[in-house]
Amino acid sequence: MMLGKKYGKFFQPSIWPYYPRIPIFRLLKDTAKRIPDKLAVLYPRNTTFKELDVLSDKLAAALVDLGVNKGDAVALFMWNSPEFIISFFGALKSGAIVTALNPSFKYKEAKFQLEDSEAVIAIVDNDKYKIIEKIKAELSKLEKIIVLGKKTVAAFSLKELLKRCPPTLPSVEIDPVEDVAVLQYTSGTTGLPKGCMLTHYNVVSNIIQCSVSPALEIRESDIFLSHLPFYHIYGMTWLVCVPMRMGISQVIMKRFEVKEFLRLIQEFKVTVVFTVMPVITLLANSPKIEEYDISSLRFINNGGTSIVPSVVRKFEKLTKVPVINGYGLSEASPVTNTNPLCCIKHDSVGPPLPDTEEKIVDLETGTKELPVGEIGELIIKGPQIMKGYWKRPKETAEALRDGWLYTEDVAKMDEDGYVYIIDRKKEIIKYKGFTVGPAELEAVLMEHPAVADCAVIGKPDPIAGEIPKAFVVLKKCVKTSEEELIKFVEDRVAGYKKIREVEFVNSISRSASGKILRKKFIELERRRAAGKQ
Repeated sequence: MMLGKKYGKFFQPSIWPYYPRIPIFRLLKDTAKRIPDKLAVLYPRNTTFKELDVLSDKLAAALVDLGVNKGDAVALFMWNSPEFIISFFGALKSGAIVTALNPSFKYKEAKFQLEDSEAVIAIVDNDKYKIIEKIKAELSKLEKIIVLGKKTVAAFSLKELLKRCPPTLPSVEIDPVEDVAVLQYTSGTTGLPKGCMLTHYNVVSNIIQCSVSPALEIRESDIFLSHLPFYHIYGMTWLVCVPMRMGISQVIMKRFEVKEFLRLIQEFKVTVVFTVMPVITLLANSPKIEEYDISSLRFINNGGTSIVPSVVRKFEKLTKVPVINGYGLSEASPVTNTNPLCCIKHDSVGPPLPDTEEKIVDLETGTKELPVGEIGELIIKGPQIMKGYWKRPKETAEALRDGWLYTEDVAKMDEDGYVYIIDRKKEIIKYKGFTVGPAELEAVLMEHPAVADCAVIGKPDPIAGEIPKAFVVLKKCVKTSEEELIKFVEDRVAGYKKIREVEFVNSISRSASGKILRKKFIELERRRAAGKQ
């Protein structure tokens, strides 16, 4: 059994006996039995825990009736809503694997994930139907579409299925340790997005680590404001799953908007918000914040993006609401670190969660553990670590070594066990908490008839964290403009991925094997930024 660890004045005890080998949906069933009439969702409409459980039972029965077998992938292409929660648990109850798509995806991105995951059914919002209908004609495994709205010639209606099917939980044998529950896609610096295979046990363990850990003091009486996208693992674990286990009521936002965000906190007396640094920055600089009573907030949690301590201090001074910083990654279901409320260090992501082991190892070989204060690669071991990458044995072997997940994040650890993320070995771009793979944008740019070569990097930005910037080499005797290239990419990718700046150059630095040396462009931008200060 793993022991607890002391971090300064804070003690993080082991909870190892409390990681049950059960399917994720069992957490919802247990809560629905314990507090059936409590409201799980307060907005946009009242929905009890019992209603969520019964409706997801109905959907599970419908999916089995439509031909879903254990281990099939069911895709969710939806905005935040109670229907997302119903679809998530309904798919799991049918024995399926859930793969959630970013609802801002366009045709090419959606097709890749649907094809790679081998999804057999897609449950989609009404405004996503046209994209999926076109893709379905090109994918042999995508057999059926379920829409939230009215039934069409080519799609079933979710509402009608829930009316028609009995609330009978299908009899499916699930091995929580071995069976994949969620196929969570993450972007990399080379190649296309990879699917992280998260088992039921991985996700259940992380839900319990998050909810039982004394670090955040999560309570059943809390009210969450859920604006983080549910398709993202950060939102999926903290907002779709943790409240279902804890019996916490939540207020769901389809999209973030400052005025509505503040209004909902005031109206529903929200106590906890999980968010990203760009939102905290907007709030700290918004004159609207003084127009609303947000005194009900116990704390705000930042994750997914680096924290800006000066902005956080400004926000805390203005609101008297503490901000804590955490860390995780899709490969870890995702949470591995968080600052305890009683001992916050703003520039750190905090110590690891219970039963999560961490080391800082040398960057060259990854085999030598480094002492306190030295910078190296962060590696992690725990019950929440993924099974591997979907259909990618080589990448799995590189990431998982001797039971340790190699994060490719450069970090250091202090004498209290708090971790500080310094940089990334990966060259992924973090735009407002979203992960953007530079190789994906480079591939799109190379489709433009005027582009001979290109490289995309994350340029530091005070509001977004980083913005995608392209360095482009044009073909001889061919002209184009920055605006044209930006529009070309924007038409082909989700909004958060679009190129924000283009710089024309004479050549792109590459290694002997042909790999783009993005580090040179990253260093160039850093020198420019330093020169302006």
